[in-house]
Amino acid sequence: MGKSNKVCPNCGRRMKQQFIGLQHCRCGMSWSKQSGFFERSPGMVFALERKTVGKKVKQVPVVRHRD
Repeated sequence: MGKSNKVCPNCGRRMKQQFIGLQHCRCGMSWSKQSGFFERSPGMVFALERKTVGKKVKQVPVVRHRD
């Protein structure tokens, strides 16, 4: 695995990658390929979702919210 290229806008630390297209920082900030930077809340759940693109099935990171 290569080094992360995202730097946290709050604390300036390098972010850790959880999934391809989803990275986290210790201070509570995250970055998603779809939505950019956002602050995590306790009700968020990060998961992989399978999507069919043409004839291929790809896994895409999604952010779900607990009720």
